Amino acid sequence: MPDASLMQKIASLFRKNLVLRMSDLERAVVPRSQRSLFRDLAELGYLSSYTHAGRYYTLASIPEFGADGLWRYEGIGFSRDGTLKATVERLAKTSEAGRTQHELRLGLGVRVHNPLLDLVEAKKLRRESVDDQYVYLAPERARAKQQMERRRTVVSAPPAPALEVEVLLEVIHGARVTPPDAAWVVARLGARGIRASVTEVAAVLNRHGLKKTLLSRSRRWRH
Repeated sequence: MPDASLMQKIASLFRKNLVLRMSDLERAVVPRSQRSLFRDLAELGYLSSYTHAGRYYTLASIPEFGADGLWRYEGIGFSRDGTLKATVERLAKTSEAGRTQHELRLGLGVRVHNPLLDLVEAKKLRRESVDDQYVYLAPERARAKQQMERRRTVVSAPPAPALEVEVLLEVIHGARVTPPDAAWVVARLGARGIRASVTEVAAVLNRHGLKKTLLSRSRRWRH
């Protein structure tokens, strides 16, 4: 039987701090061993971070996940799926137009090269080459076809005039700072309260002959 007072103490620590490392717990609950603490966490229900090599923990009842199923606390990321691999799989499968590695990396804030390779090799995701980069899709052929059709429609469709102007302004204003790519522009727009996807911004850059600049960084992550 779990020690009720010990469980209450651990739960109280998380209510106060929200996120803890195992070393924090070991110091707070002396002389509890790491193995015993993992059993305690399992009893309470916990999540490990998908960032920072999974070194941070929180109780499953604490995160308020966003629409993307992610919760961030002081730069530490948690996913309702638990692991990075499971999160990448869900995001690619459920996206209307699939996801590129660059889009996933931007959204998650971590490299996703290895999880994507594993998922493709395990046939849990499929991938198609579009516009000099891979798009990761649901494994079901019919669903993947729908995602690809949507991807091509979004990329080829003329962007909304207002968004097009904002994107080009960001490129001009940032010209002295760094060669712009779609993710960089999305982040800049987001800081000003303008919502845009990487795919939408990429379409504007491609339309104005900025494709080479757009891909200059993403090629480093292509595999």
